[in-house]
Amino acid sequence: MDLLLASTPAPEQTGGGFDLFGIILWPLKWAVEAVLVFWHWLFTAIGLPPADGITWVLSIVGLVIVVRSAMIPLFVRQIKSQRKMMEIAPELRKVQEKYKGKRDQLSREAMSRETMALYKKHGTTPVSSCLPLLVQMPVFFALFSVLNDVTRHYNAGVGGVGLLNAELTAEFYNAKLFGVASLHETLIDAINTGNTPAILILLTLVVLMIVSQFFTQLQIISKNLSPEAKTGQAYQMQKIMLYVLPFAFVFSGVFFPLGVVIYWFVSNLWTMGQQFLVIREMPTPGSDAAKEREERLARKGKAIDASGKVVPMEKYQAEQQRLFEEAERAKAAAPKRQQPVSKQRAKKQAQKQPGAKPGGGKPADETDAGAPGPRPAS
Repeated sequence: MDLLLASTPAPEQTGGGFDLFGIILWPLKWAVEAVLVFWHWLFTAIGLPPADGITWVLSIVGLVIVVRSAMIPLFVRQIKSQRKMMEIAPELRKVQEKYKGKRDQLSREAMSRETMALYKKHGTTPVSSCLPLLVQMPVFFALFSVLNDVTRHYNAGVGGVGLLNAELTAEFYNAKLFGVASLHETLIDAINTGNTPAILILLTLVVLMIVSQFFTQLQIISKNLSPEAKTGQAYQMQKIMLYVLPFAFVFSGVFFPLGVVIYWFVSNLWTMGQQFLVIREMPTPGSDAAKEREERLARKGKAIDASGKVVPMEKYQAEQQRLFEEAERAKAAAPKRQQPVSKQRAKKQAQKQPGAKPGGGKPADETDAGAPGPRPAS
């Protein structure tokens, strides 16, 4: 513990004063540095130059692998939550239509209760679909802080908050990708110094980031949405974000160091590949991706049973036959619902019954007891 505290920057090194954000990020920054140093040690051990740019770039790639692998359970939860949000979109619209135009407090509370009841029933919330991003953002801020502080720590002759000591900080600062672009260099720095190769590298990475982000979102809205989901407001928002969100990366290419841009691009590639596998193997029921999966399974003599498991086609057909027979028996056993009829139609039906009098009176054998019989003729 004394070693860890001794490696933490002193207040005067961070600009003085109480740095709450720095205190919150300290554990994450320590973890980021530990992962970077581990991968750097590993690649150095297999023969890569310790101060070479490719060694540190591969270390950043290793950091992406560790962080994204740890978030796979959250990612699966996100996919399921997004799917459920799309499925309940029609029900949410019904609730909104029910209270449309009602602005009183009781109506708003009732609408909120019914909406929360829907979320609870389907086991999802709007926040659940954003959870992996919310978890990853502090890690990203910690990485940005670590790489952004390299120049300041190098000039001060100190290391980071943990295992990234002064010697490794100097190696990272002096490392250049392809021998021309420093990992701590931003696009603004490259423009100010006239470093044309660094400018081209950063611009290329930004374009690749935009393209990868665009295709990741396009996979979702083009293949993995059911027809019902494509009629909801959430689908319209996704279409807007498809074209708006990728351009946010333009600003990252301007203000972020090259090392952070590399991290973000590799993370986008991971997301795109992970999304492709999820859509292929866990598509939304009723979507185009689900139909394609069913066709692939059918060519292999397999199908998806009622519980969602992949089974042989013979077992699937037997299950379908059993479910059909159960449905027919339930239909036959269910009491038939008598359709309501008007009084005039009911009167006509009663006249057609056997034993009914032509005038609609009671049958002869149902004459009221005690009624006088026919009078004899005089």
